[in-house]
Amino acid sequence: MSGMRPPATRVLATSLVLIAALYAAWYRDDAHFGAALLVFVLPPLLLLAGVLLRRPSAPLWSGIAALFWFSHGVMYAWSHPELGLWPWAGIALSLAVVFSASLPGMRARFSRNRPPKG
Repeated sequence: MSGMRPPATRVLATSLVLIAALYAAWYRDDAHFGAALLVFVLPPLLLLAGVLLRRPSAPLWSGIAALFWFSHGVMYAWSHPELGLWPWAGIALSLAVVFSASLPGMRARFSRNRPPKG
């Protein structure tokens, strides 16, 4: 079981894959598809590599990037309601990234098994 990753890490990895796929599908017919790949698809895939390689800073940077994805989704949901569920899916996935990236730290912070302050 040593190769098994915690559930929060699996959710984070899955969310990063899904957000990359979402943006690839969302911008597939855009005139600037190459730029969209560089700005929206490549970053979650690079962060995914860091998560899978167990880089300690990868969840932090995933959460920071998710703030950008969240803001982008809110902006498009508000200003372009004709886009339907695309921005809402981005909002949901960005929240999944934030919460799954933050969960291990929150558990450690609020754990009852913390050593006493000295």
